[in-house]
Amino acid sequence: MRILIVEDDAMIGDAMQRGLKKAAFAADWVREARSADLALGHDVYDLLILDLGLPGKSGLELLEDMRRKQNDIPVLIVTARDSVDDKVSGLNSGADDYLVKPFDLNELFARVHAILRRKNGRANPLLSYGALTLDPVKHAATLKGIPVDLSAREFALLHVLMAKPGAVFSRAELEEALYGWQEEVGSNAVEVHIHNLRSKLGAEAILNIRGAGYRVAMIHDADA
Repeated sequence: MRILIVEDDAMIGDAMQRGLKKAAFAADWVREARSADLALGHDVYDLLILDLGLPGKSGLELLEDMRRKQNDIPVLIVTARDSVDDKVSGLNSGADDYLVKPFDLNELFARVHAILRRKNGRANPLLSYGALTLDPVKHAATLKGIPVDLSAREFALLHVLMAKPGAVFSRAELEEALYGWQEEVGSNAVEVHIHNLRSKLGAEAILNIRGAGYRVAMIHDADA
């Protein structure tokens, strides 16, 4: 899952980016609305975290422009503006949630997970497909009830696949979901992660759809 942070405060922006990366998200960070406009034009983000008090064009103006352009990416406002009027204005302009600074990173992560669940039409925090279950909050995976030890990148890749279990993702789409701007991506990085997942979950856990990409397979309790 890939997130864009729009925050002009260096300390807060850096803390959010670092925290989200540790939580197995790919996170890009810009400090003003013009850069956000350019980044959003690539249509690779699952969520926008938006400060309102930006230099030049405000965060609220950016949000209103996005919604006028029919950009429906989920938006979490993160701001020091704590009045009821500010909250009402942000939510009525198209934000999905509103978080007031200062905040605990764990609350930020909880709100991010909740927004992404709603985006994908789910209420249950767990992702289950056959005998495979993923807990995005606890970063835990189980196969037939047995815990599976996954690296952060393996977990992130499996999270992308299991969020839409019937969908086929190309290698480019998986790279975009897993890596931010400044992260170097090896030519076979996705293939390596998929190989590692298959070694831990079973050879048929991730299917290669010839000429299209990859999707997660249904694993049954009775499967070997």
